[in-house]
Amino acid sequence: MNDLLALIAARGDLAHIALFLWASAMSTLLWYALRELAASNRRFDLFLRELARFNRRFGREG
Repeated sequence: MNDLLALIAARGDLAHIALFLWASAMSTLLWYALRELAASNRRFDLFLRELARFNRRFGREG
């Protein structure tokens, strides 16, 4: 493992590895944020459906 790290450092590929790690972390963060946003939208839609059902049931007629 030390030989591999020494080879990477000697060839100057350390910046590429750092960039890859940063891009991977940001992609994972984006995926997580989009997943949470979709779940939030589903919960909000469910809330609005329940609110509409409540209004139909107990709302004023007329």
